[in-house]
Amino acid sequence: MFNPPNSGVNLHVTVWTVSDVSESPFRAQIWFNTDPPGTPQESNLITPSNLAICPLPISKVKLQYASNVSGDPVGGIKAFARRGQPETTIVDDEQGKFIFPPGGSFLIFLSNPETPELAASGKVAYGWWEEPICNK
Repeated sequence: MFNPPNSGVNLHVTVWTVSDVSESPFRAQIWFNTDPPGTPQESNLITPSNLAICPLPISKVKLQYASNVSGDPVGGIKAFARRGQPETTIVDDEQGKFIFPPGGSFLIFLSNPETPELAASGKVAYGWWEEPICNK
């Protein structure tokens, strides 16, 4: 998740999940404000959870992903890591405690350290809210 520099909002991470679709154990590293390897592509798979709002809000936070990358993230902070077994889902409820201002990012970096000859792959999902920044 990337909070663009001109978004005008703070990003609050509520929940994240990683569903493994490979046949070996995997590692999900959580990075704050890093530059990931590869060329990021923007995902349009975003939906508000409250569909009763009219008109529906448009997210200012961007979802980005990169596939078939090599190397590690550069800069930023590796906050923590979680390990998962084949065909399992990791879920972590952050309750909005991770807050990123404009220009910040929350990255889940998947790797397969026990069997590096196999590519790590998985499905990642996020829940978040955006809080407007007050200009005084």
